[in-house]
Amino acid sequence: MIEIIPAIDLIEGKCVRLTQGDYGQKTIYNENPLEVAMQFQDAGLKRLHLVDLDGAKAKKVVNWKVLEKIASKTTLHVDFGGGVQSDDDLKAVFESGAKQVTGGSIAVKNPELFLNWISVYGGEKIILGADAKKEKVAVSGWEEGTEIWVYDFVENYVDKGVKYTISTDVAKDGLLQGPSFDLYKNLQDKCPDLKIIASGGISGLEDVEKLAEMNIYGVIIGKAIYENRIKLSELQRFLN
Repeated sequence: MIEIIPAIDLIEGKCVRLTQGDYGQKTIYNENPLEVAMQFQDAGLKRLHLVDLDGAKAKKVVNWKVLEKIASKTTLHVDFGGGVQSDDDLKAVFESGAKQVTGGSIAVKNPELFLNWISVYGGEKIILGADAKKEKVAVSGWEEGTEIWVYDFVENYVDKGVKYTISTDVAKDGLLQGPSFDLYKNLQDKCPDLKIIASGGISGLEDVEKLAEMNIYGVIIGKAIYENRIKLSELQRFLN
């Protein structure tokens, strides 16, 4: 059974969505992220992917108070990403109630620090963010490209203890045109034991079903929920 993980992206403490990571293409869906998180919990969902977009830009955690509020007032298992670039940031995020933390840019730019986090906190708590633009790693809220093949990047970290990855194809994100099934299939072939969380481009229930058939571990759903392409009640059958 696939893990259903709704997403809340934060800018200035509000629940927003971007299109293809472009801060100029922003839609505000709710001024109160806690309200949104409570709706997810009420629908029986167990998890939440919380992204600090201000933090991704600022290269330090900005919206940790929103995390603290959601973690203390709901029972959701929160994984947090965006701007976690130092030991202090990581500690603050865990202390604010996150159960897992996603590191993407840091894994590219400061691999020693990222590997230290894995050895201190364990591969269950640190998720590798592996976002791809034409199969090459993209970082810093996707504002920077690299020449690193995403498959080599992920395989290297799996060898060093990573157990989870969240992978987004930047070209698909926010467009509601379907996820990058090939990207996830290729990652599965390279790293069969890795728990892959698909993210970006989910357009409807059939995408979720296809990922479930592929035995992908989890799927992050954002815009499709906010734009009513997927109703929360329709996700019930994927819940344990």
